[in-house]
Amino acid sequence: MAEQILEGVSPTRMELLEIRKKLTLAEKGHKLLEEKRDALVERFFEIIDKRNQMKKELDDAFNGAFLSLIQSQMIIGEQKVDDIAHLTKDIGEVSFESDNIMGVKIPKLNSDDIKPSEKPLYGFFETCARLDDAKKQFSELLVKLIGLADIEGGIKSLAVEIEKTKRRVNVLENTLIPKLYATRKYIEMQLEEREREDFFRRKRIKALMEAKKQ
Repeated sequence: MAEQILEGVSPTRMELLEIRKKLTLAEKGHKLLEEKRDALVERFFEIIDKRNQMKKELDDAFNGAFLSLIQSQMIIGEQKVDDIAHLTKDIGEVSFESDNIMGVKIPKLNSDDIKPSEKPLYGFFETCARLDDAKKQFSELLVKLIGLADIEGGIKSLAVEIEKTKRRVNVLENTLIPKLYATRKYIEMQLEEREREDFFRRKRIKALMEAKKQ
């Protein structure tokens, strides 16, 4: 299969210099993109490990919180727990920011303003200690869930950037750089052929001139 060259290229020395510059830049860009891709992939799996660990902790925390909730329902009744559950209070808002990982902007959830109320909105004589435990555990879970959502958003953004960087690396590696090499080779061969033709032409002219003198 013939090597593909860049379209619209003239086999001149100026063009050869330009192709050599482009090839140098393409190879440098390819190396930088490979380094970026590898660093992003490494960071991606670090965050995946962190996400998996957090999910395990959340599963355990959910089990504990639901156990406390079920026990409180058994003690004071489901209807009472349901009535108390409707006593809600504003605990703050989540703000949206952005982080930077290897030059990639990652959306970030800031839960610093989320402050669950420590003081229950119900009377102690009407409830039980297990309900207090459930309230505390679910309040802590809320903050952890926001943290998990933050990590999941980072994972998705990194995955998109990794895929984009991979495509750029592949285009340079499999298309542009081979074409630049082939174009450089083509121009060099054309110039060498011209030089040979010029050499034989000059040699022939010289021989004709010498023959004419004789």
